[in-house]
Amino acid sequence: MRLAIDAMGGDHAPDQIVQGAWRAAERFPDLQLVLVGDAARIRAILDDETRSNIEIVHTTEVIAADDEPVRAVRRKQDASLTVAARMVKEGRVDGFVSAGNTGALMAAGLLVIGRVEGIQRPALASVWPTFDGRGVLVLDVGANMDAEPAHLLQYAVMGDLYAKYVLAVDKPRIGLLNVGTEPGKGNALTKEAYSLFSQQTFAFVGNVEARDIMHGVCDVVVCDGFVGNVMLKLVEGVGLGMFNALKEVFLASPLSKLAALALKPGLKRFKQKFDYSEYGGAPLLGVNGVCIKAHGSSNARAFEMAIEQARQFLLHGVLDQIRAGVGGDETR
Repeated sequence: MRLAIDAMGGDHAPDQIVQGAWRAAERFPDLQLVLVGDAARIRAILDDETRSNIEIVHTTEVIAADDEPVRAVRRKQDASLTVAARMVKEGRVDGFVSAGNTGALMAAGLLVIGRVEGIQRPALASVWPTFDGRGVLVLDVGANMDAEPAHLLQYAVMGDLYAKYVLAVDKPRIGLLNVGTEPGKGNALTKEAYSLFSQQTFAFVGNVEARDIMHGVCDVVVCDGFVGNVMLKLVEGVGLGMFNALKEVFLASPLSKLAALALKPGLKRFKQKFDYSEYGGAPLLGVNGVCIKAHGSSNARAFEMAIEQARQFLLHGVLDQIRAGVGGDETR
């Protein structure tokens, strides 16, 4: 299995990206990792160490976080992200992983790699922690701001397959994000989508409310990209704010510091349970290749987990499952 790594994408690139790739290469000798980016900077981080399953492809351009995505992909032909996507398209690698510009990654997925035949709109999926420790797959979290009922149905089919084969959920429970759990709730989009979902063979549990998602009411949540992205950023903001508020409370006085010391093991486990770095990246489902978006602020551990996620995607043939699923009765 060969994966292209966008070594120049992300807030902490290339240092943390290269370190994460090195760790993944060490853990998974069956992976061949191609680090795409400034060769001199990559080699400096590797400090002359070599591994037989790591190679470097030199590029001269970088797509920045504030670049306009489509224009950047079209004009920066020698950017690390663009080259990595082109390697997928040309069959030189089986997939690629990037912590870079999300919009550019989606543009590269569509314009360079292309969609799976039959998929109308790809979806960006994200695994979120839940209080029961199982996690939940949410899609779409920002690939498409507007969606039609048929698009949501395809998201459900792809989410069902991804949860089965990558997240090892035997029979994923599919929920449709809505303002209430009753079948008649919601806008025109969710009402029609509910009707379509009810006719499928996957385990549809009905409408779910945002407040219940973290409590494990389902394994896959389906929504349009606008709602999904707003919800994603709200959850991230609440999580960061909660940890900062706890820190302030425990450092407020000598007595609270002693309490923090006593609670430290439990607090550490709690933090790990909701640490984004343990959940890998977000796959762009529906493009004709493995395409994983790691968190923009990924450290080495987070990027290592994103590479592991790509490896699971390949090992279980999820792309072939999606190709077959789209052509089945579920999406008609």
